[in-house]
Amino acid sequence: MNTHYYIGIDLGASSGRTVLGTLENKILTVKELNRFHNSAINLNGSLHWNVVELFEQMKKGLDVCARDVTTSPDSMALDTWGVDYGLLARDGSVVGFPYAYRDGRTNNAMEEFFARIPRERVYALTGNQFMQFNTLFQLFAMVRDDSPLVKIVSDLLFIPDLFNYLFTGVKKSEFTISTTSQVYNPQKKDWDAELLEALGLPKSIMQEIVQPGTVIGNLADAVCQEIRIDPVPVIATASHDTASAVAAVPANSDENWAYISSGTWSLVGVELPEPIINEKTLEFNFTNEGGIEGTFRFLKNVAGLWLVQECRRFWSKEKMYSFGDLTKMAAEAAPFQAVIDPDHQDFLNPVDMPGAIRNYVNKTGQTIGDKPGDVIRVALESLALKYRFVLDQLQQVYPKNIAKIHIIGGGTQNKLLCQFTANATGLPVIAGPVEATAIGNIMTQALGLDHVKSHDEIRWIIRKSFLLESYDPRETEKWDKAYERFREIIM
Repeated sequence: MNTHYYIGIDLGASSGRTVLGTLENKILTVKELNRFHNSAINLNGSLHWNVVELFEQMKKGLDVCARDVTTSPDSMALDTWGVDYGLLARDGSVVGFPYAYRDGRTNNAMEEFFARIPRERVYALTGNQFMQFNTLFQLFAMVRDDSPLVKIVSDLLFIPDLFNYLFTGVKKSEFTISTTSQVYNPQKKDWDAELLEALGLPKSIMQEIVQPGTVIGNLADAVCQEIRIDPVPVIATASHDTASAVAAVPANSDENWAYISSGTWSLVGVELPEPIINEKTLEFNFTNEGGIEGTFRFLKNVAGLWLVQECRRFWSKEKMYSFGDLTKMAAEAAPFQAVIDPDHQDFLNPVDMPGAIRNYVNKTGQTIGDKPGDVIRVALESLALKYRFVLDQLQQVYPKNIAKIHIIGGGTQNKLLCQFTANATGLPVIAGPVEATAIGNIMTQALGLDHVKSHDEIRWIIRKSFLLESYDPRETEKWDKAYERFREIIM
């Protein structure tokens, strides 16, 4: 019997959890050890991440593992969202609380930075989708605002790299998280000196880039003593959560497929051996981000279940609905009342998400019912239609015909959205695994330790180990008509 144990820490913008993965005879099982809340905190009008509290919660997960698992794990690794970073002073101390990507200081940063280097040049250097909170524009805002941090910073570490540093004392930048920054040049396979020079920042603050599966070092003695755990090897997994999720797509190598990593954000794209960077991909604002085994995720970010989450949060002031309640009400609501663009600026971080949706519907000359189910139905239908819109753009620059969509992540639990996606796109949908990010994190550790031999083997193990659900397209003519209206509205 050949059994291996891995600890995967998956940190999202709203919650984190520690997961134990057990790989035995080529079957993977996962068990949640602890779960904890995460949200940006408002400090003097700015949004930050409480990395001190998050680090404590991660150590609690390791403590649970040390107490409940008789065999010492083979390794541990963590993944997070992209673009955000922490800063170190010259003595190695963490400088303040890292900014959260939804903080408003970057509202005009993109346009102002383009006065230094034009938009077209930035895209040619990086191949990254333009979003106002990309690391490039966060750094520009810091420099533009004459932040005192500029004068004391010695090192920049992206959020997973920062926690790896706190766990081991070793400073590295993992490949997949580095490629989300719009400071990485995929042609040169290094940080882009032209962009850093335009920022007025030295390249020395950036770290050596290592590939997913690299052992960073062992768990620091101080951490081991505090929670009485053995000095476990810490691995730089596919540290960007979407990279880990895509690593867990249970596709066959001979399929022509696209993926949708569905959660707070939806990431819609394909897996490629090399990035695609040209005038058309710039026009469509696609991004190229790293994956395991040197692959690239060619994709576009779509504001996913954030809309539903924020509606639920707003309504919780008067009544707490479960996500199941909201989905049931949406299923019972009238179809195709209105459409919205989920990525409109109005939905980035409104105080009142239901109100923002209703305002958008009204100002575009549409109408919507007055019940929560009506709002959620519009949001879910519009997400599915936006998926089709992005896939239509993708097919204009991608040489293969997409025949199937794999939906992975927590959003697979919303069966209504999965069915809507099949209906809107006219393509069969395979949904699962739900725990794709944690699974990809764990299996990348296994790959780095040579417990599995290839990405194809990882996907074969996942197909054997987890339940998948299939959705075939329905009522495609009605969805085609809705798509025509959707295009008119968002264009």
